Amino acid sequence: MIVIERVYRNKEKGFKILVDRVWPRGLTKEKVAADLWEKDIAPSNALRKWFSHDESKWAEFRKKYENELASSDKLEILKYIKSLERKHGKIILLFGAKDEIHNQAVVLKEVLDKIK
Repeated sequence: MIVIERVYRNKEKGFKILVDRVWPRGLTKEKVAADLWEKDIAPSNALRKWFSHDESKWAEFRKKYENELASSDKLEILKYIKSLERKHGKIILLFGAKDEIHNQAVVLKEVLDKIK
């Protein structure tokens, strides 16, 4: 099972993976309590800055991020995360964005859920 949670809430139990490229503002490693920081699975800096959490760009952001996730280096990370899910049973994808509906963790979870 893969779930997503805002890193500032961070109450879920399970194997936690921070999926932001940039460390969450104002939080220590202890507060984040991530088992893994997989910043290379996050959107590229160019895509992240272009999107800037602008909801009007959401549909295009999703497509562009899904294209990035299809690259060979990111496919390896996706497979690794799926192996962690099989090993731990539950994976929590932590993200820092205030918008809990329009962020990369939502797209990443959907992509991961399609992988067998």
